[in-house]
Amino acid sequence: MLLDPLPERRAGGDRAPPLLSLRAVGKTFSNGVTALSDVDLTIGEGDFVSLLGPSGCGKSTALRLVAGLSTPTVGQVQWHRQVGREAVGFVFQEPTLLPWASVFDNVWLPLRLRGVTRAAAADRIRAMLKRVHLENFEEAVPRELSGGMKMRVSIARALVTEPRVLLMDEPFAALDEITRFRLNDDLLALWQEARFTAIFVTHSVFESVFLSNRIVVMAARPGRVFREIEVDAPYPRDEAFRTSADYAALCRDASQVLADAMHAGGGHDGH
Repeated sequence: MLLDPLPERRAGGDRAPPLLSLRAVGKTFSNGVTALSDVDLTIGEGDFVSLLGPSGCGKSTALRLVAGLSTPTVGQVQWHRQVGREAVGFVFQEPTLLPWASVFDNVWLPLRLRGVTRAAAADRIRAMLKRVHLENFEEAVPRELSGGMKMRVSIARALVTEPRVLLMDEPFAALDEITRFRLNDDLLALWQEARFTAIFVTHSVFESVFLSNRIVVMAARPGRVFREIEVDAPYPRDEAFRTSADYAALCRDASQVLADAMHAGGGHDGH
């Protein structure tokens, strides 16, 4: 079910009740690589939190731990409210659509897996496609769509189940800047409307500042939380915010923290 919408979204300074925490979490893979070490992080109900850092700092690993797709080697992922796995949506870096299925049937997939018939799901699917501006593409197949449109289908598929938590692993990294800006705008509109908690992995300082009320900057070798940044700017955010002096200043601050984190991690290559 959807959570009650808030009339106005908070910025960084007003913390929400905790939804989940990572407590002294570490993850070491079978090849001996330590992806995460001693990670302490709390996500609030309704937060939009970006995990920002270079490749190899454990951002995607942390997301998979939250999703239950992997388990920590040490420490624990603690949910403070009852949230079943079915209440968590995941948008991957690649759209991962069924190539033979229509847009409609791709969005239907998670409902179908829960036993919801195509007819019973139709109204919900059409409403979601309208929210991601794909209402005229129900019968299209993925090869007929642009990269941005494929990602919109992926987002619709993740949100059609009305999750309480949406996890996104660099979903817009491969898109051109104009498409990325539009999807950032649309994602924030969906977040404000549906009141889910979002955890968003990105390499982009600019994207993290625009979207988030909190940015968790991570350092590598081993992957760990380097610093948290409160983005104290009101929602809704739009093109006026994106071109404002406040946004530029926040981006400069975040860029400096990221540079410090990369130095602390022992590398500047970003990979």
